[in-house]
Order: sequence, then C-alpha cells, then structure tokens
Amino acid sequence: MPEDHRSPLPDPRAHLTSPATRSTLRIQTQLLSAAREFLTDAGFTELLPPVIGPVTDPGSRGAKQVDVDFYGHRYKLMTSAILYKQASLLAFDKIFCIAPNVRLEPLETTDTHRHLAEFHQLDVEVAGAGREQVLDLLEELLVHMVGRTTAALPDDFARLGRDVDAFADLLRGGFGRTTHTEAVAALRASGHDQNPDAEIDWAGEALLSDKASRPFFVTDYPKGSRGFYDRESRTEPGVLRNFDLIAPEGYGELCSGSERTNDYAAIVTRIRETGENPDKYRWYLDLVREGVPASTGFGVGVERLTRYVAGREAAWQASAFPKLPGVVSP
Repeated sequence: MPEDHRSPLPDPRAHLTSPATRSTLRIQTQLLSAAREFLTDAGFTELLPPVIGPVTDPGSRGAKQVDVDFYGHRYKLMTSAILYKQASLLAFDKIFCIAPNVRLEPLETTDTHRHLAEFHQLDVEVAGAGREQVLDLLEELLVHMVGRTTAALPDDFARLGRDVDAFADLLRGGFGRTTHTEAVAALRASGHDQNPDAEIDWAGEALLSDKASRPFFVTDYPKGSRGFYDRESRTEPGVLRNFDLIAPEGYGELCSGSERTNDYAAIVTRIRETGENPDKYRWYLDLVREGVPASTGFGVGVERLTRYVAGREAAWQASAFPKLPGVVSP
C-alpha cells in the first residue's frame, strides 16, 4: 500500500472559516477580476480550457501525469493547457484562460511552500507576437492586477499584516531582466552549484528572489531544459526564446513563457530528441502540419501569485481546498 502521508494542513472547517483564508481568497478574486478587466480591454477572448485530453504538456520538472479512462482510451489530466492554447489561436488571435492543472509533484516539494498537486494558471497566448512584446504585456498586466487589488482591499492586507508599500517598486514597472547564463554565474559566485544546462533549481530561484526588490525576468534557457514547444533562437543555436518571471522577497517563480515553435518538422525533431513518440501528439501535430499561427504565451501560477501578493507563507494557503504533494487531504 502507498505510504500514508499525514496532513500538516488544518481541517477544512478551520481553514475555510479562518479570517486569514478569507482575506487571501478575496485578494485572489480581486487579482483575477483585474486580470480579466485588463485582458478583455486589450482585446483578448477568454476560453474555457479542457481538463482531460489524449496528451498533456510533457515539460513539468519531475512531476508525474495522471491517467484517466476515457471510454476505453487512456487520457491525461492537464498539467498545462499549452498545446490547447496554441490550437485556440485558430479561432482568436489573443486568448486567455484560467486553467486547472494537476501534477503529481515529487514528495520533496511538499516543503518548498511553492508546489501544489492541484493548482490554477492564468494562461495567455498571442498570435504573431514576439517575446519582447509579451514581456511588456506581462509586466503591464501584473502592475494592473496588483495596483487594482491593493487599492480595493486595504482592510484585507492589513488583516494579513502585508505592507502594501512592498509593491512600490513593482508598481513603477521596469522589471529587471537577466539571462539564464548570467543567473547561473551569479548563483555560482554565491556558492550555489547551479547546473548550467538545466532550469534554475528551486533553491537557486529563492536565492535570486531574495536579492530583488521587484519582479524580474530570467530569459534564454538552454535547449533541452524546457519543452519541445519553446522556439530556439535563430541567431543563437542552443538558446531558447523563453523566460521565467521571478518574484522578489524570496517568493520564487511566478510565471513561465516562451515564443512557440510552429514548424512541423522542428517540433517532430524536438519531440524525438526528448525521447518521446510523436504519435502521442497526433491531434496536435495534424493541426501544426496544416498551419497554426506563430505565437508567444505564458502561464502565471494563480496560487503562487496570490501567496506573494497576500504575503502568505505557503501556496496552499491561497487555495480553498489545497492539495499538497503526497498529502492525504479532501
């Protein structure tokens, strides 16, 4: 039998009736309301993403996918809506969704304060856009969300002991940018043995985050560190046109995104390079072969962003019914 992980979480009644939980979830609601306002005014269409599909995003660090029986066929719970976001651009040039995700994260992530087995992302995709355009969009979006929320809910921030002056630098915009190579060098100089060929690890993200006063972008991850859909630079072979958004104050990564590869042959090659069978992605590859728009997009972790803005200790505190990796819970 599987090991029974005893829950460190409060019981549902205590959690849901806690004034801190109520304030945190009101902050989350306001953040999402502000996001919808900003994106709708900018011409985006909100779509409802699927929860299950024949395949899902393969690029989640060490997390296991969940299989379900779909009328005799093996389907997956979504770990990310990324493939469906690209497909949705056949209908609309600019889309967003608030997407549920399920990832069976490694047990060692239980104590990172950042990982949940079930969470949500604010997903955005823009046809014809390059990375720099979307980085500007993401920065403007986050400034709008945080500005609207801090102005609307002063009592909730006060109840949580979260000083809204902590967002002064964020609200001025001008988020910093550093490349993956520069981030690795900074971490190694500080004594952290970051692998130069991999994503910034969780401890490294926290170290970089601790030193920042506003969110910042890490760009240009090496090929092989991310999914097959991240576009490789045309001028710098082996470098991907992607990015992470890192929060200050030690809160770590909030968002990942990239320019997307939409070339059929390149995608098939990249899938094979990862050791996967392209036939698994047949519905997606059929669309790509017939043509899907070039695009750039990103996904913001809703619970992670709420945790940062509300000043909570852990991401599970930003969920009404939290699921921690390996923890038996409602």
